[in-house]
Amino acid sequence: MFDLTHYLPITNPTLIFFVVLLVILFAPIVMGKLRIPHIVGMVIAGVLLGEHGLDILKRDDSFELFGKVGMYYIMFLAGLEMDMESMRKSKNKFLFFGLLTAAIPFAMTYVISILLMGYSHVTAVLLGCIMASNTLVAYPIVCRYGIQNHPASSFSVGSTMIALFLSLTVIAAMASTFSSNDGMTFWLLFFIKIVAFCSFLILFIPRATRWFLHRYSDAVMQFIFVLAIMFLSAALAEAASLEGILGAFLSGLILNRYIPSLSPLMNRIEFIGNALFIPYFLIGVGMLINVRVLFMGGDIIWVVIFMVFVGTVGKALAAYLACLHFRMPITSGHLMCGLTSAHAAGAIAMVMVGMKLKTDSGSYLVDDNMLNGVVIMILFTCIISSIITERAAKAIVLQGDSLRDEDKKQDDEKILLPVKYPELAEGLLSVAVMMRNAKLNRGLVALNIVYDDDKRHENQERGRQLLEDLVKKANGYDVRMQTQVRIAANIANGIKHAFKEYDASEIIMGLHIHKEISPKFWGEFAQSLYNGLDRQIIFVRLKQPINTLRCIKVAVPSRAEFEAGFTRWLERLTRLAGNLDCRILFYARKSCNDIISGYIKKHHPSVRSEYQTMEHWNELPRLSEQMNDDHLMVFVTSRKGNISYKTAFEKLPKEIETFYSGKSLMIVFPDQFGDRMDTMTFSEPQHKEGESAYQVLLEWMRHGSKQKDK
Repeated sequence: MFDLTHYLPITNPTLIFFVVLLVILFAPIVMGKLRIPHIVGMVIAGVLLGEHGLDILKRDDSFELFGKVGMYYIMFLAGLEMDMESMRKSKNKFLFFGLLTAAIPFAMTYVISILLMGYSHVTAVLLGCIMASNTLVAYPIVCRYGIQNHPASSFSVGSTMIALFLSLTVIAAMASTFSSNDGMTFWLLFFIKIVAFCSFLILFIPRATRWFLHRYSDAVMQFIFVLAIMFLSAALAEAASLEGILGAFLSGLILNRYIPSLSPLMNRIEFIGNALFIPYFLIGVGMLINVRVLFMGGDIIWVVIFMVFVGTVGKALAAYLACLHFRMPITSGHLMCGLTSAHAAGAIAMVMVGMKLKTDSGSYLVDDNMLNGVVIMILFTCIISSIITERAAKAIVLQGDSLRDEDKKQDDEKILLPVKYPELAEGLLSVAVMMRNAKLNRGLVALNIVYDDDKRHENQERGRQLLEDLVKKANGYDVRMQTQVRIAANIANGIKHAFKEYDASEIIMGLHIHKEISPKFWGEFAQSLYNGLDRQIIFVRLKQPINTLRCIKVAVPSRAEFEAGFTRWLERLTRLAGNLDCRILFYARKSCNDIISGYIKKHHPSVRSEYQTMEHWNELPRLSEQMNDDHLMVFVTSRKGNISYKTAFEKLPKEIETFYSGKSLMIVFPDQFGDRMDTMTFSEPQHKEGESAYQVLLEWMRHGSKQKDK
């Protein structure tokens, strides 16, 4: 009879990798049918495959390597996807929840360990640190539902780092009491290493990242660079007597603004992590768990019950108390509870430290029961955390469906990208992706116009190749794209006809990158285009990668708030600033700035917006003195005859060539529906004292409507 046990456990690295891939492939399918979170399936599969289960796989060095990478990846992604502006505005809330989610489990563990379990004070402190920390095992669930920027998700990630840092600090202090080193010397060196570690990350990573991304656009090189930064940070954290996961998280925070959430680089980082490294880590955690000890009798049952109770209830109390204090909906409390109640990486690291420490009697601080209890606790808390997080995330997404339906009814977004030069195409695509409404999930339209001359067939083939390359880049953003190569006797007319055929809402197109804007370009081409269409047109010139921009400056003419397309360009620019996590500074009259500020606070409260008063359009030369290479200057203009049009616009090409040479810029022609303002005779309303800008706008619209009827 054929006996498989002779071939188990599998030690061949190729077969081990094959079996792991099968688990990664089929675990989500099986767990989906059972309505169990996929993450739980990975952990359970590890339990079954490991030496404490069916002994099918040997836990070789690949689980150590990929498991560590996966552990770092979870923390790195958490830092990379943090809403930094919300974190800045709510830093007190982050600190409050972080201290709460660490203090409550620590206090509960310490008291129960001494009074009920009979542990020593030192052992109680060690267990308290393990329970105070947590691992974001369920964070991939949040990513799958797309609610990484939800306040509850941000609070959970921030609190995890605070609790982990406090726990590791206490563990380091406790370990120093078991060593022969002097306590003061240890703390002095520990403090110096932490300061040096943080200073190096803050000073080195941003400069290195800006330099690298500015010079190298190759997708593979950028991905390898990001991984190198993550591992360097993790290694430096370990050298500073901290855990590598803390360094990985901090590197994610620092790289946050350089890797937009909608960029191809972010898609690659998430794909590789979620497809391989994170599942490997979860399976490896499961292989450490020995479920059999639950049936061996003794005190292990009580140890497991004690740890699971404190690890879950302590974190739940902290989550719901914080939810009540912050006046957040109960679903946010569920999500915070789910994300912070799992224990894995930090618990394993700290229990390993305890296993190396000996008491005065010669016994180790962590015995077998405690080790098995911690490992079994990891299994149960991962299951509980995943189930709670899955249900909470689904409830939060369902609550937002009505908002998305409203967006779909009100937004006619369909962006047209006329492209001709390969060096401009990728930059235009980046701008369009950052400006589009991701909730609508609508594709883009790329257009290449070919002159109807003797070289049209050759130029058609070049156009097709350009559009094919652009479609590949759009796939990297996970954005659908339609393409068309069109023959026309006039480029502007070809764009206008395609615009109407595709029923587009706006155009984003490039300015020549090798030379400055010429009066010929401005007069013959652009004027024909923007006078022939009443919809929004944005001309773009980027002098460096868009993700390296640190500030967007917007020059707004007087009375721009009364134009029909005011909210469209404001929405696009604000969304661009939000996705790039950079500042946006508006130069406008006070009444206009008031309206802009009100709109941003209502629709994009996390965007860092600033406002300066600009009374006259002739102040543009002065604004150029404050421009840096990593700034984007935006000029909001108007078509002739509209209410915000001014003759100073005719000098704009010359002013750009003189004062903004070599700078990244944007020129916006907003929507203009209906009759032009030169056919109407009403004047701009006066802004009365005590009257809001919104009231002025409504009064102007009523007044204009009456005049038009007359």
